Amino acid sequence: MDKIEDFKSHLEQGYNFKGQSIILGTGILDLEPIKEAQIKIPLKTMNRHGLIAGATGTGKTKTLQVIAEQLSLNGVPSVLMDLKGDLSGLAQAGTFNSQIEKRSQLIGIDYEGIGLPVELMSISDEKGVKLKATVSEFGPVLMSQILELNDTQRGVMALVFRYCDINHLPLLDLRDLKKVLQFVINEGKDEINKEFGAVSSATVNTIMRKILELEQQGAENFFGELSFEVNDFVRNVNGRGVVSIIRLTDIQNRPKLFSTFMLSLLSEIYETFPEQGDSEKPKLCLFIDEAHLVFSNASKDLIDKIEAIVKLIRSKGVGVYFCTQTPTDVPERILGQLGLKIQHALRAFTAKDRTAIRRTAENYPISDFYKTDEVLTSMGIGEALVTALNEKGVPTPLAHTLLRAPISRMDILTEQEIDQLVGRSHLVNKYNVTIDRQSAFHLLDKKISEAEKYTERENSKPQTSQRGRPKKETTLLEDLSKNTMMRQLGRTIFREVTRGIMGSITGKKRR
Repeated sequence: MDKIEDFKSHLEQGYNFKGQSIILGTGILDLEPIKEAQIKIPLKTMNRHGLIAGATGTGKTKTLQVIAEQLSLNGVPSVLMDLKGDLSGLAQAGTFNSQIEKRSQLIGIDYEGIGLPVELMSISDEKGVKLKATVSEFGPVLMSQILELNDTQRGVMALVFRYCDINHLPLLDLRDLKKVLQFVINEGKDEINKEFGAVSSATVNTIMRKILELEQQGAENFFGELSFEVNDFVRNVNGRGVVSIIRLTDIQNRPKLFSTFMLSLLSEIYETFPEQGDSEKPKLCLFIDEAHLVFSNASKDLIDKIEAIVKLIRSKGVGVYFCTQTPTDVPERILGQLGLKIQHALRAFTAKDRTAIRRTAENYPISDFYKTDEVLTSMGIGEALVTALNEKGVPTPLAHTLLRAPISRMDILTEQEIDQLVGRSHLVNKYNVTIDRQSAFHLLDKKISEAEKYTERENSKPQTSQRGRPKKETTLLEDLSKNTMMRQLGRTIFREVTRGIMGSITGKKRR
Protein backbone atom coordinates (compact mmCIF):
# COMPACT_ATOMS: atom_id res chain seq x y z
CA MET A 1 0.00 0.00 0.00
CA ASP A 2 2.82 2.41 0.80
CA LYS A 3 4.24 1.96 -2.65
CA ILE A 4 0.87 2.66 -4.28
CA GLU A 5 0.37 5.77 -2.15
CA ASP A 6 3.87 6.97 -3.00
CA PHE A 7 3.14 6.35 -6.68
CA LYS A 8 -0.15 8.27 -6.54
CA SER A 9 1.44 11.14 -4.66
CA HIS A 10 4.38 11.21 -7.07
CA LEU A 11 2.12 11.48 -10.13
CA GLU A 12 -0.34 13.85 -8.47
CA GLN A 13 2.42 16.36 -7.84
CA GLY A 14 3.70 16.06 -11.40
CA TYR A 15 0.34 16.13 -13.18
CA ASN A 16 -1.57 18.63 -11.01
CA PHE A 17 -2.21 21.52 -13.42
CA LYS A 18 -4.11 24.73 -12.72
CA GLY A 19 -5.19 25.47 -16.30
CA GLN A 20 -7.05 23.40 -18.90
CA SER A 21 -5.71 19.95 -19.63
CA ILE A 22 -6.63 16.81 -21.52
CA ILE A 23 -6.73 13.39 -19.86
CA LEU A 24 -4.79 10.66 -21.68
CA GLY A 25 -5.42 7.80 -19.27
CA THR A 26 -4.33 6.50 -15.90
CA GLY A 27 -1.01 5.41 -14.46
CA ILE A 28 0.00 1.74 -14.15
CA LEU A 29 2.04 0.31 -11.28
CA ASP A 30 3.11 -3.34 -11.19
CA LEU A 31 0.78 -4.07 -14.14
CA GLU A 32 -2.27 -2.67 -12.30
CA PRO A 33 -3.98 0.60 -13.38
CA ILE A 34 -4.29 3.09 -10.52
CA LYS A 35 -7.59 4.84 -11.18
CA GLU A 36 -6.78 7.90 -9.08
CA ALA A 37 -3.45 8.54 -10.86
CA GLN A 38 -4.71 10.24 -14.02
CA ILE A 39 -2.19 11.27 -16.65
CA LYS A 40 -2.88 14.67 -18.20
CA ILE A 41 -1.35 17.11 -20.68
CA PRO A 42 -1.76 20.84 -20.06
CA LEU A 43 -3.19 22.67 -23.08
CA LYS A 44 -0.82 25.53 -22.34
CA THR A 45 2.21 23.47 -23.41
CA MET A 46 0.64 21.76 -26.43
CA ASN A 47 2.56 24.21 -28.65
CA ARG A 48 5.84 22.67 -27.41
CA HIS A 49 5.59 19.84 -29.96
CA GLY A 50 5.70 16.10 -29.37
CA LEU A 51 6.46 12.54 -30.44
CA ILE A 52 4.24 9.45 -30.59
CA ALA A 53 6.38 6.36 -31.19
CA GLY A 54 6.07 2.60 -31.05
CA ALA A 55 6.21 -0.63 -33.02
CA THR A 56 3.59 -1.49 -35.60
CA GLY A 57 0.27 -2.51 -34.04
CA THR A 58 0.88 -1.02 -30.59
CA GLY A 59 -1.76 1.72 -30.86
CA LYS A 60 0.14 4.83 -32.03
CA THR A 61 -2.56 5.96 -34.44
CA LYS A 62 -5.32 5.52 -31.83
CA THR A 63 -3.30 7.66 -29.43
CA LEU A 64 -3.01 10.32 -32.12
CA GLN A 65 -6.79 10.03 -32.57
CA VAL A 66 -7.42 10.46 -28.83
CA ILE A 67 -5.28 13.62 -28.65
CA ALA A 68 -6.96 15.13 -31.73
CA GLU A 69 -10.38 14.38 -30.20
CA GLN A 70 -9.56 16.01 -26.89
CA LEU A 71 -8.10 19.05 -28.61
CA SER A 72 -11.25 19.42 -30.71
CA LEU A 73 -13.50 19.20 -27.65
CA ASN A 74 -11.45 22.02 -26.12
CA GLY A 75 -11.88 24.18 -29.22
CA VAL A 76 -8.41 23.57 -30.69
CA PRO A 77 -8.34 22.72 -34.44
CA SER A 78 -5.80 20.26 -35.78
CA VAL A 79 -4.31 19.00 -39.05
CA LEU A 80 -3.70 15.25 -39.43
CA MET A 81 -1.55 13.85 -42.21
CA ASP A 82 -3.13 10.45 -42.78
CA LEU A 83 -0.83 8.15 -44.78
CA LYS A 84 -2.51 4.89 -43.80
CA GLY A 85 -6.09 6.05 -44.38
CA ASP A 86 -7.37 5.07 -40.94
CA LEU A 87 -8.23 8.44 -39.37
CA SER A 88 -11.41 9.38 -41.24
CA GLY A 89 -13.49 7.69 -38.50
CA LEU A 90 -13.05 10.85 -36.39
CA ALA A 91 -16.14 12.18 -38.18
CA GLN A 92 -18.42 9.51 -36.67
CA ALA A 93 -19.24 8.60 -33.07
CA GLY A 94 -17.54 5.56 -31.58
CA THR A 95 -19.47 2.41 -30.70
CA PHE A 96 -19.68 1.26 -27.09
CA ASN A 97 -18.66 -2.37 -26.50
CA SER A 98 -17.45 -4.62 -23.70
CA GLN A 99 -13.75 -3.87 -24.25
CA ILE A 100 -14.33 -0.12 -24.13
CA GLU A 101 -16.54 -0.54 -21.06
CA LYS A 102 -13.79 -2.46 -19.25
CA ARG A 103 -11.13 0.11 -20.16
CA SER A 104 -13.34 3.01 -19.10
CA GLN A 105 -13.90 1.39 -15.70
CA LEU A 106 -10.17 0.80 -15.21
CA ILE A 107 -9.34 4.40 -16.13
CA GLY A 108 -12.27 5.93 -14.26
CA ILE A 109 -13.60 7.95 -17.20
CA ASP A 110 -17.15 7.54 -18.50
CA TYR A 111 -17.38 6.77 -22.22
CA GLU A 112 -19.57 8.69 -24.64
CA GLY A 113 -19.25 8.21 -28.39
CA ILE A 114 -18.90 11.55 -30.21
CA GLY A 115 -18.35 12.44 -33.87
CA LEU A 116 -16.22 15.53 -34.48
CA PRO A 117 -16.23 18.21 -37.19
CA VAL A 118 -13.94 16.84 -39.90
CA GLU A 119 -12.69 18.28 -43.20
CA LEU A 120 -11.22 15.77 -45.67
CA MET A 121 -8.38 17.12 -47.81
CA SER A 122 -5.94 15.85 -50.41
CA ILE A 123 -2.89 16.81 -52.46
CA SER A 124 -3.46 13.99 -54.95
CA ASP A 125 -6.45 12.12 -56.37
CA GLU A 126 -8.10 11.29 -53.04
CA LYS A 127 -11.56 12.75 -52.42
CA GLY A 128 -11.67 16.01 -50.50
CA VAL A 129 -10.52 19.63 -50.63
CA LYS A 130 -7.62 19.95 -53.09
CA LEU A 131 -4.61 21.64 -51.51
CA LYS A 132 -2.31 23.52 -53.87
CA ALA A 133 0.47 26.09 -53.78
CA THR A 134 2.15 28.14 -56.49
CA VAL A 135 5.84 27.93 -57.32
CA SER A 136 6.13 31.67 -56.60
CA GLU A 137 4.89 31.13 -53.05
CA PHE A 138 7.69 28.63 -52.46
CA GLY A 139 10.37 31.07 -53.55
CA PRO A 140 13.89 30.19 -54.76
CA VAL A 141 15.19 29.04 -51.36
CA LEU A 142 12.55 26.39 -50.67
CA MET A 143 12.45 25.23 -54.28
CA SER A 144 16.22 24.79 -54.27
CA GLN A 145 16.12 22.80 -51.05
CA ILE A 146 13.27 20.58 -52.21
CA LEU A 147 15.08 19.88 -55.49
CA GLU A 148 18.37 19.40 -53.57
CA LEU A 149 20.31 21.81 -55.77
CA ASN A 150 23.98 22.70 -55.31
CA ASP A 151 25.24 26.26 -54.95
CA THR A 152 25.60 26.86 -58.69
CA GLN A 153 22.13 25.50 -59.41
CA ARG A 154 20.68 27.59 -56.57
CA GLY A 155 22.15 30.66 -58.20
CA VAL A 156 20.31 29.85 -61.42
CA MET A 157 17.05 29.28 -59.50
CA ALA A 158 17.44 32.67 -57.79
CA LEU A 159 18.05 34.23 -61.21
CA VAL A 160 14.86 32.68 -62.59
CA PHE A 161 12.71 34.01 -59.75
CA ARG A 162 14.31 37.47 -59.98
CA TYR A 163 13.82 37.54 -63.73
CA CYS A 164 10.15 36.63 -63.38
CA ASP A 165 9.57 39.19 -60.63
CA ILE A 166 11.11 42.00 -62.69
CA ASN A 167 9.25 41.10 -65.85
CA HIS A 168 5.88 40.21 -64.29
CA LEU A 169 5.88 36.55 -65.30
CA PRO A 170 3.71 34.60 -62.81
CA LEU A 171 5.32 31.30 -61.76
CA LEU A 172 2.27 29.23 -60.87
CA ASP A 173 3.14 25.61 -61.62
CA LEU A 174 6.08 23.44 -62.65
CA ARG A 175 5.23 23.96 -66.30
CA ASP A 176 5.91 27.67 -65.84
CA LEU A 177 9.21 27.00 -64.10
CA LYS A 178 10.39 24.65 -66.85
CA LYS A 179 9.37 27.13 -69.55
CA VAL A 180 11.39 29.94 -68.01
CA LEU A 181 14.42 27.66 -67.58
CA GLN A 182 14.20 26.70 -71.27
CA PHE A 183 13.86 30.38 -72.23
CA VAL A 184 16.96 31.28 -70.19
CA ILE A 185 19.26 29.08 -72.29
CA ASN A 186 17.48 29.38 -75.64
CA GLU A 187 15.44 32.34 -76.92
CA GLY A 188 16.34 34.63 -74.04
CA LYS A 189 20.00 33.65 -73.77
CA ASP A 190 21.45 36.94 -75.05
CA GLU A 191 19.11 38.95 -72.89
CA ILE A 192 19.98 36.96 -69.76
CA ASN A 193 23.70 37.18 -70.46
CA LYS A 194 23.56 40.98 -70.67
CA GLU A 195 21.68 41.42 -67.41
CA PHE A 196 22.69 38.48 -65.23
CA GLY A 197 25.71 36.86 -66.84
CA ALA A 198 26.12 33.56 -68.65
CA VAL A 199 24.06 30.57 -67.59
CA SER A 200 25.33 27.07 -68.28
CA SER A 201 23.03 24.82 -70.31
CA ALA A 202 24.34 21.83 -68.35
CA THR A 203 23.26 23.44 -65.07
CA VAL A 204 19.78 24.19 -66.38
CA ASN A 205 19.43 20.67 -67.78
CA THR A 206 20.31 19.21 -64.37
CA ILE A 207 17.63 21.35 -62.72
CA MET A 208 15.14 20.22 -65.35
CA ARG A 209 15.86 16.57 -64.55
CA LYS A 210 15.31 17.21 -60.84
CA ILE A 211 11.98 18.88 -61.64
CA LEU A 212 11.06 15.83 -63.72
CA GLU A 213 11.81 13.60 -60.71
CA LEU A 214 9.47 15.73 -58.60
CA GLU A 215 6.78 15.54 -61.30
CA GLN A 216 7.03 11.76 -61.40
CA GLN A 217 5.96 11.72 -57.75
CA GLY A 218 2.78 13.64 -58.60
CA ALA A 219 3.88 17.20 -57.80
CA GLU A 220 2.23 18.60 -60.93
CA ASN A 221 -1.12 18.14 -59.14
CA PHE A 222 0.11 20.06 -56.10
CA PHE A 223 1.67 23.12 -57.74
CA GLY A 224 -0.85 25.56 -59.16
CA GLU A 225 -3.94 27.55 -58.24
CA LEU A 226 -6.06 28.16 -56.25
CA SER A 227 -3.42 28.14 -53.51
CA PHE A 228 -4.63 27.20 -50.06
CA GLU A 229 -5.01 29.72 -47.25
CA VAL A 230 -3.72 28.27 -43.99
CA ASN A 231 -6.26 30.28 -42.00
CA ASP A 232 -8.85 27.81 -43.33
CA PHE A 233 -7.27 25.25 -41.00
CA VAL A 234 -8.15 27.38 -37.98
CA ARG A 235 -11.91 26.90 -37.71
CA ASN A 236 -14.44 25.95 -35.07
CA VAL A 237 -17.90 24.43 -35.40
CA ASN A 238 -20.20 24.79 -32.38
CA GLY A 239 -17.21 25.41 -30.15
CA ARG A 240 -15.28 22.34 -31.36
CA GLY A 241 -12.07 22.60 -33.31
CA VAL A 242 -12.24 21.33 -36.89
CA VAL A 243 -10.05 18.28 -37.56
CA SER A 244 -8.55 18.64 -41.05
CA ILE A 245 -7.52 15.19 -42.31
CA ILE A 246 -5.15 15.28 -45.28
CA ARG A 247 -5.59 11.96 -47.05
CA LEU A 248 -2.20 10.76 -48.31
CA THR A 249 -2.68 7.03 -48.79
CA ASP A 250 -1.69 7.17 -52.46
CA ILE A 251 1.66 8.95 -51.89
CA GLN A 252 3.35 6.55 -49.46
CA ASN A 253 5.89 5.66 -52.15
CA ARG A 254 6.45 9.32 -53.04
CA PRO A 255 8.35 10.74 -50.05
CA LYS A 256 9.66 13.78 -51.95
CA LEU A 257 6.10 14.97 -52.63
CA PHE A 258 5.16 14.35 -48.99
CA SER A 259 8.14 16.30 -47.63
CA THR A 260 7.53 19.07 -50.20
CA PHE A 261 3.97 19.51 -49.01
CA MET A 262 4.86 19.30 -45.33
CA LEU A 263 7.62 21.89 -45.62
CA SER A 264 5.43 24.27 -47.62
CA LEU A 265 2.65 23.93 -45.04
CA LEU A 266 4.95 24.63 -42.09
CA SER A 267 6.58 27.57 -43.87
CA GLU A 268 3.26 29.11 -44.87
CA ILE A 269 1.86 28.75 -41.33
CA TYR A 270 4.98 30.31 -39.85
CA GLU A 271 4.93 33.28 -42.21
CA THR A 272 1.16 33.83 -42.08
CA PHE A 273 0.21 33.42 -38.43
CA PRO A 274 0.89 36.37 -36.10
CA GLU A 275 3.05 36.07 -33.01
CA GLN A 276 0.98 34.67 -30.14
CA GLY A 277 3.43 33.91 -27.37
CA ASP A 278 2.34 31.79 -24.43
CA SER A 279 -1.44 31.41 -24.19
CA GLU A 280 -3.84 29.10 -22.38
CA LYS A 281 -4.13 26.77 -25.38
CA PRO A 282 -2.57 26.40 -28.84
CA LYS A 283 -3.99 27.95 -31.98
CA LEU A 284 -3.39 24.83 -34.09
CA CYS A 285 -1.74 21.40 -33.78
CA LEU A 286 -0.24 19.43 -36.68
CA PHE A 287 0.18 15.64 -36.55
CA ILE A 288 2.56 14.06 -39.05
CA ASP A 289 1.98 10.31 -39.24
CA GLU A 290 4.71 8.02 -40.65
CA ALA A 291 7.23 10.82 -40.02
CA HIS A 292 10.14 8.63 -41.13
CA LEU A 293 9.03 9.33 -44.72
CA VAL A 294 9.92 12.97 -44.17
CA PHE A 295 13.40 12.38 -42.79
CA SER A 296 14.63 9.17 -44.42
CA ASN A 297 15.29 10.80 -47.82
CA ALA A 298 15.71 14.40 -46.69
CA SER A 299 18.89 16.34 -47.41
CA LYS A 300 20.81 18.13 -44.67
CA ASP A 301 19.48 21.48 -45.91
CA LEU A 302 15.91 20.24 -45.77
CA ILE A 303 16.34 18.92 -42.23
CA ASP A 304 17.94 22.24 -41.24
CA LYS A 305 14.90 24.07 -42.59
CA ILE A 306 12.46 21.79 -40.71
CA GLU A 307 14.50 22.23 -37.53
CA ALA A 308 14.43 26.02 -37.89
CA ILE A 309 10.67 26.07 -38.41
CA VAL A 310 9.99 23.68 -35.50
CA LYS A 311 12.02 25.96 -33.23
CA LEU A 312 10.28 29.15 -34.36
CA ILE A 313 6.69 28.06 -34.98
CA ARG A 314 5.96 27.58 -31.27
CA SER A 315 5.69 31.34 -30.87
CA LYS A 316 2.83 31.30 -33.39
CA GLY A 317 0.80 29.07 -31.06
CA VAL A 318 1.35 25.97 -33.22
CA GLY A 319 2.36 22.52 -32.00
CA VAL A 320 3.94 19.91 -34.31
CA TYR A 321 3.66 16.20 -33.47
CA PHE A 322 5.62 13.42 -35.19
CA CYS A 323 4.23 9.88 -35.22
CA THR A 324 6.71 7.15 -36.13
CA GLN A 325 8.04 3.72 -35.09
CA THR A 326 11.16 4.67 -33.14
CA PRO A 327 12.48 7.99 -31.81
CA THR A 328 15.64 7.40 -33.86
CA ASP A 329 13.56 8.07 -37.00
CA VAL A 330 13.60 11.75 -35.98
CA PRO A 331 16.93 13.64 -36.12
CA GLU A 332 18.29 14.26 -32.63
CA ARG A 333 18.33 18.05 -32.92
CA ILE A 334 14.61 17.99 -33.77
CA LEU A 335 13.86 15.32 -31.17
CA GLY A 336 15.34 17.62 -28.54
CA GLN A 337 12.64 20.22 -29.32
CA LEU A 338 9.75 17.87 -28.53
CA GLY A 339 8.14 18.45 -25.13
CA LEU A 340 5.57 15.62 -25.13
CA LYS A 341 6.79 12.06 -25.59
CA ILE A 342 4.41 9.11 -25.80
CA GLN A 343 6.28 5.85 -26.26
CA HIS A 344 4.36 2.68 -27.09
CA ALA A 345 5.95 -0.76 -26.95
CA LEU A 346 9.07 -1.69 -28.87
CA ARG A 347 10.00 -5.21 -29.96
CA ALA A 348 13.44 -6.71 -29.33
CA PHE A 349 13.86 -9.28 -32.09
CA THR A 350 17.49 -8.55 -32.96
CA ALA A 351 20.65 -7.18 -31.34
CA LYS A 352 20.06 -3.94 -33.24
CA ASP A 353 16.56 -3.74 -31.75
CA ARG A 354 17.93 -4.19 -28.22
CA THR A 355 20.46 -1.42 -28.81
CA ALA A 356 17.71 0.88 -30.08
CA ILE A 357 15.61 0.12 -26.98
CA ARG A 358 18.48 1.04 -24.66
CA ARG A 359 18.98 4.30 -26.56
CA THR A 360 15.26 5.01 -26.43
CA ALA A 361 15.13 4.44 -22.66
CA GLU A 362 17.84 7.07 -22.21
CA ASN A 363 15.54 9.70 -23.75
CA TYR A 364 13.12 9.51 -20.82
CA PRO A 365 13.32 10.76 -17.23
CA ILE A 366 14.64 8.27 -14.68
CA SER A 367 11.84 6.72 -12.62
CA ASP A 368 11.94 5.14 -9.17
CA PHE A 369 8.95 2.99 -10.10
CA TYR A 370 10.04 1.50 -13.47
CA LYS A 371 12.96 -0.02 -15.30
CA THR A 372 12.27 1.85 -18.51
CA ASP A 373 13.98 -0.56 -20.91
CA GLU A 374 11.98 -3.48 -19.48
CA VAL A 375 8.66 -1.65 -19.63
CA LEU A 376 9.34 -0.71 -23.27
CA THR A 377 9.23 -4.34 -24.34
CA SER A 378 6.43 -5.56 -22.06
CA MET A 379 3.63 -3.03 -22.68
CA GLY A 380 0.42 -4.18 -24.33
CA ILE A 381 -1.72 -2.51 -26.99
CA GLY A 382 -3.07 0.82 -25.79
CA GLU A 383 -0.34 1.29 -23.19
CA ALA A 384 2.51 3.80 -23.36
CA LEU A 385 5.19 5.56 -21.40
CA VAL A 386 4.27 9.24 -21.15
CA THR A 387 6.14 12.37 -20.14
CA ALA A 388 5.03 15.91 -20.96
CA LEU A 389 5.88 19.46 -19.93
CA ASN A 390 4.01 21.02 -17.05
CA GLU A 391 2.75 24.61 -17.14
CA LYS A 392 6.20 25.88 -16.14
CA GLY A 393 7.93 23.90 -18.88
CA VAL A 394 9.35 21.24 -16.53
CA PRO A 395 9.13 17.56 -17.65
CA THR A 396 6.48 15.58 -15.79
CA PRO A 397 7.34 12.24 -14.14
CA LEU A 398 7.54 9.27 -16.47
CA ALA A 399 4.29 7.31 -16.29
CA HIS A 400 3.42 3.87 -17.63
CA THR A 401 -0.08 4.73 -18.83
CA LEU A 402 -3.23 2.84 -19.76
CA LEU A 403 -4.61 5.09 -22.50
CA ARG A 404 -8.28 5.94 -22.89
CA ALA A 405 -10.21 4.65 -25.91
CA PRO A 406 -11.10 7.02 -28.78
CA ILE A 407 -14.61 8.49 -28.52
CA SER A 408 -14.93 8.55 -32.31
CA ARG A 409 -15.10 5.56 -34.64
CA MET A 410 -12.03 3.31 -34.57
CA ASP A 411 -12.54 2.43 -38.21
CA ILE A 412 -12.63 4.27 -41.52
CA LEU A 413 -15.63 5.92 -43.15
CA THR A 414 -17.47 4.14 -45.93
CA GLU A 415 -17.31 5.56 -49.46
CA GLN A 416 -20.88 6.80 -49.08
CA GLU A 417 -20.00 8.58 -45.81
CA ILE A 418 -16.94 10.14 -47.44
CA ASP A 419 -19.05 11.41 -50.35
CA GLN A 420 -21.58 12.91 -47.94
CA LEU A 421 -18.86 14.60 -45.88
CA VAL A 422 -17.13 16.03 -48.96
CA GLY A 423 -20.47 17.11 -50.41
CA ARG A 424 -21.22 19.24 -47.33
CA SER A 425 -17.89 21.07 -47.44
CA HIS A 426 -17.93 24.72 -48.49
CA LEU A 427 -14.13 24.56 -48.98
CA VAL A 428 -14.59 22.06 -51.80
CA ASN A 429 -16.55 24.67 -53.74
CA LYS A 430 -13.82 27.21 -53.00
CA TYR A 431 -10.74 25.20 -53.94
CA ASN A 432 -11.79 22.35 -56.24
CA VAL A 433 -11.86 24.52 -59.33
CA THR A 434 -9.61 24.42 -62.40
CA ILE A 435 -7.75 27.68 -62.97
CA ASP A 436 -5.38 28.10 -65.90
CA ARG A 437 -4.84 31.83 -66.17
CA GLN A 438 -2.04 33.43 -68.12
CA SER A 439 1.26 32.70 -66.48
CA ALA A 440 4.93 32.53 -67.43
CA PHE A 441 4.30 29.55 -69.71
CA HIS A 442 1.55 31.28 -71.68
CA LEU A 443 3.24 34.69 -71.88
CA LEU A 444 6.62 33.36 -72.98
CA ASP A 445 5.07 30.84 -75.36
CA LYS A 446 3.03 33.59 -77.00
CA LYS A 447 5.95 36.00 -77.34
CA ILE A 448 8.25 33.30 -78.69
CA SER A 449 5.62 32.42 -81.27
CA GLU A 450 5.20 36.10 -82.20
CA ALA A 451 8.96 36.54 -82.43
CA GLU A 452 9.23 33.53 -84.76
CA LYS A 453 6.49 34.90 -87.00
CA TYR A 454 8.20 38.29 -87.02
CA THR A 455 11.50 36.70 -88.02
CA GLU A 456 9.80 34.80 -90.84
CA ARG A 457 8.23 38.02 -92.16
CA GLU A 458 11.54 39.87 -92.01
CA ASN A 459 13.34 37.06 -93.79
CA SER A 460 10.73 37.07 -96.56
CA LYS A 461 11.23 40.81 -97.26
CA PRO A 462 13.72 41.99 -99.91
CA GLN A 463 17.16 42.59 -98.40
CA THR A 464 18.01 46.29 -97.91
CA SER A 465 21.30 47.71 -99.18
CA GLN A 466 24.34 48.08 -96.99
CA ARG A 467 23.66 51.84 -96.85
CA GLY A 468 20.14 51.34 -95.56
CA ARG A 469 19.60 52.18 -91.96
CA PRO A 470 19.13 48.91 -90.10
CA LYS A 471 16.01 48.41 -88.05
CA LYS A 472 16.65 48.76 -84.32
CA GLU A 473 16.75 45.31 -82.68
CA THR A 474 14.34 44.66 -79.88
CA THR A 475 14.42 41.91 -77.29
CA LEU A 476 11.55 39.64 -76.43
CA LEU A 477 11.16 41.43 -73.12
CA GLU A 478 10.90 44.81 -74.88
CA ASP A 479 8.19 43.32 -77.06
CA LEU A 480 6.50 41.94 -73.98
CA SER A 481 6.55 45.33 -72.24
CA LYS A 482 4.69 46.88 -75.22
CA ASN A 483 1.73 44.63 -74.65
CA THR A 484 -0.47 46.76 -72.39
CA MET A 485 -2.78 43.97 -71.29
CA MET A 486 0.07 41.65 -70.30
CA ARG A 487 1.91 44.44 -68.53
CA GLN A 488 -1.17 45.32 -66.49
CA LEU A 489 -1.71 41.66 -65.56
CA GLY A 490 1.86 41.43 -64.36
CA ARG A 491 1.64 44.60 -62.27
CA THR A 492 -1.59 43.44 -60.66
CA ILE A 493 -0.16 40.07 -59.65
CA PHE A 494 3.45 40.74 -58.80
CA ARG A 495 3.88 44.33 -57.61
CA GLU A 496 5.59 44.79 -54.27
CA VAL A 497 6.30 41.04 -53.84
CA THR A 498 8.69 40.29 -50.99
CA ARG A 499 9.93 37.04 -49.59
CA GLY A 500 10.53 36.30 -45.93
CA ILE A 501 13.30 34.55 -44.07
CA MET A 502 11.84 31.14 -44.91
CA GLY A 503 12.22 31.93 -48.62
CA SER A 504 8.52 31.95 -49.53
CA ILE A 505 6.16 34.84 -50.14
CA THR A 506 5.03 36.69 -47.03
CA GLY A 507 1.88 38.65 -46.44
CA LYS A 508 -1.48 38.26 -48.08
CA LYS A 509 -1.46 36.13 -51.21
CA ARG A 510 -2.64 37.88 -54.33
CA ARG A 511 -5.13 36.05 -56.45
